[in-house]
Amino acid sequence: MSEGRKGVLAMVAATLVWGLSGLYFKALAAVPPLEMLSHRTLWSVVFLGTVLLVQRDGRALAALFRKPRLVGLLAVSAALIAANWLLFIHSVQTGQALEASLGYYVFPLCAVALGYLVLGERFTPVQRLAIGLAVTAVVVLAAGLGAAPWIALTLAATFSLYGLIKARIPRGSLLTVLVETLLLAPLALVWLWGVHRLGWHDIDGRAGGLFGSGLRTSLLLLCSGLLTGGPLLLFSYAAQRLPYATVGLLQYLNPTLQFAVAVAVFGEPFTPWHAFAFALIWTGLALYSWESLRRRAPSAS
Repeated sequence: MSEGRKGVLAMVAATLVWGLSGLYFKALAAVPPLEMLSHRTLWSVVFLGTVLLVQRDGRALAALFRKPRLVGLLAVSAALIAANWLLFIHSVQTGQALEASLGYYVFPLCAVALGYLVLGERFTPVQRLAIGLAVTAVVVLAAGLGAAPWIALTLAATFSLYGLIKARIPRGSLLTVLVETLLLAPLALVWLWGVHRLGWHDIDGRAGGLFGSGLRTSLLLLCSGLLTGGPLLLFSYAAQRLPYATVGLLQYLNPTLQFAVAVAVFGEPFTPWHAFAFALIWTGLALYSWESLRRRAPSAS
């Protein structure tokens, strides 16, 4: 099997896990969002730390912690990805997975807009049209449903800012995500201690402390580290073997699967307003993808 085909398979596998992760979080709907996030953080530390030990790359981790500026950037990115994870978990548990999928569709166009505002990049006419369609879609959905799609907008914004920071960090994704989860781990430990020992209630008012209450729940929580770290390793493997444009296009499988799960499995309502808004987003993404491929074509030849 060629390296390119291995890369495609790895990327597809990663997006399958990400796209179907709503089923996992729905199966753990009894676990409140902050408690779920805390377990995801801690078990990710265990999984990614184990991988790092197997690779015997502990010195790289120690060297990174000796660079305060990098650690500071990773602290900010850790806060952003934690907010993103928490909001996605909350959206699935509260029947808003369809809106969450919209956020991950909007993300690439939001990233382009951030490039313009922060990095001084300039839009091509096609990119301007694609972003205009995305903005129109959000306005249409807000007008039709009577409220702005805040979950989608926040997911797109936090993930775009996260990507912007990570693009400036010259380190591998395994190492940097391990540092992010290590920085979040003390907060996760404090929260779980409060939930189990002091009876703290979650952001939705529910009591928790469900780890250890049943074999199924405990095993699913333990697997949250694999759910986080596994796709990350597959993505890194694919990114080393595929053109960037191919990686970008394959990533659209993630929100597409989230969309399908929300409508076909969770039975969330899909109104004519949703249909019109998603059609605008899909058109914008098609234009954006075509433009990206067209601009990279000469360099690939």
